[in-house]
Amino acid sequence: MIAIVDYGVGNLFSLSSSVRSLGAEVRVTRDAADLRAADHILLPGVGAFADAMAKLEATGLVPVLREETQKKPLLGICLGMQLLFEKSCEYGEHAGLGMLPGSVCPLEPDLAAAGFSYKVPHIGWNAMDIVPGREADPLFKYVKNGEYVYYVHSYYAKNCAASTLATSDYSIPVTGAVRQGLVYGTQFHPEKSGDTGLRLLKAFAEL
Repeated sequence: MIAIVDYGVGNLFSLSSSVRSLGAEVRVTRDAADLRAADHILLPGVGAFADAMAKLEATGLVPVLREETQKKPLLGICLGMQLLFEKSCEYGEHAGLGMLPGSVCPLEPDLAAAGFSYKVPHIGWNAMDIVPGREADPLFKYVKNGEYVYYVHSYYAKNCAASTLATSDYSIPVTGAVRQGLVYGTQFHPEKSGDTGLRLLKAFAEL
């Protein structure tokens, strides 16, 4: 069973539909017992970091998530991935879950510093560049380097090279997928990334 954490932030219908299409049992929940009973956990998220973190903490599930990710795989998606890091600089500095080292920073200043004026938010399809040496990660069991995935975001993870599995080029390298232990994250949306995204979710469900 795959539990999708429902804390009032996230595209739950699209994600649950995608996972069910793979034949997996899905439970959209904010119940600690469901997370403990699950084989895998998905942490979605859209919107602002501080608001999402406050809503997640209000569910009382943060200690449960920390406990369960010692035993089973978790995948954070988009803002859900960003929450896994130590902190975010979105409208001030806010603490994250601290499951991954690194920080979440705005795209726009880094694009400007590099001499680019690409649109922010970054919305659209980009090739996934798997970090050399990480091709054998089980998350990539059914996908290959260069396949396209779909992004919608204005902030991205930095200072996280040790956990980075893949990036995408948006004039600067954007952290696309990360892993530390059983904790995974994708900045892109697998549930919006067509067949590539479904194959990635299938690999996660088989971890």
